[in-house]
Amino acid sequence: MPPAEMARDLLRELKMPSLAMLLARSSRSAHQVFDGFSRALPHEYWLTRQFDSDNSPALATSAMRSFNLPAETGVWFILQPVHLHISRDHLVLTDTRQLQLAESDARALFDIVQPLFEEIGKTLVYGDAQTWFMRADDWHALRTSTSDAACGHNIDIWMPKGPRERDWRRLQNEIQMHWHAHAINEQRETRGLKPINSVWLSGGAEAEKTSEANTKFEEAFIFLNERNSFTALTKKQIPITSSADIFDAKPQHGLLVLDNLIGPALAGDWSEWLMCFQSMEERWFAPLLQALQDGRLDKLAITISHNTVYSTFAISKSSLRKFWCKPALARLAS
Repeated sequence: MPPAEMARDLLRELKMPSLAMLLARSSRSAHQVFDGFSRALPHEYWLTRQFDSDNSPALATSAMRSFNLPAETGVWFILQPVHLHISRDHLVLTDTRQLQLAESDARALFDIVQPLFEEIGKTLVYGDAQTWFMRADDWHALRTSTSDAACGHNIDIWMPKGPRERDWRRLQNEIQMHWHAHAINEQRETRGLKPINSVWLSGGAEAEKTSEANTKFEEAFIFLNERNSFTALTKKQIPITSSADIFDAKPQHGLLVLDNLIGPALAGDWSEWLMCFQSMEERWFAPLLQALQDGRLDKLAITISHNTVYSTFAISKSSLRKFWCKPALARLAS
């Protein structure tokens, strides 16, 4: 969803008749408003159904399973190598999508700090360049925030809070000192890339506990057009490049996550946001509308969100007969 103050101008630029038809002839089945200081973005809460939690969704152990990493016991957190930059009198978290962190650099940075974790009795495990995992059983009460929720803001508000938060900050400071002015970061800066100068903690989860909501997601198919953090929600993944791949798979239930608007929105790059959004019309919304019309799809729910709101709109073949509802994108601003 576009920000309210820019919605009218942005929506005027979009020519998306299929999405306009789907939204106009749908019924809103869910709507929730969050405050601007939530520890996860609305769609992150929606995907995990953890609306009553003042914490980042407990995804660490699910994420580890998606990397085929064992997590039988203990409390695990997701740890991301990040870049913090100074803005006036506070530190701001940069969107990790902008970092272009190579596997070789990430591995080297990981190896540099792994002994710090061993010294304090914590286990550090490598997933990929952007996703590491830490076991810290005695830090189970820490309230953390997702990196997307904190991105672009004063990090003080979104830093881990609760018992042992000083222990976490002490470890974070040690990591920052070990990476400061390291040859890897110097080489990154010569290539015009931001240095990796800190880590971000989120997603704390007890290995012995799997929420009912996550179990339901793991039993369903999830369709992704590109790898993102929500692969953690399921063991069953089908790579797709077009809507035809969805219908060919013939799932009873499917979830398509279109996440390529997140980066431009967090960066405030509304020109890129418009181009990415417009590209979804032909690739996704027109085929989905056609599938409803010809009976290949029984029903469709579209969930849209921005940083404080999410809404879900339900559409079926019969609801498309509401000829009195003129196609419009207005619900993207509602």
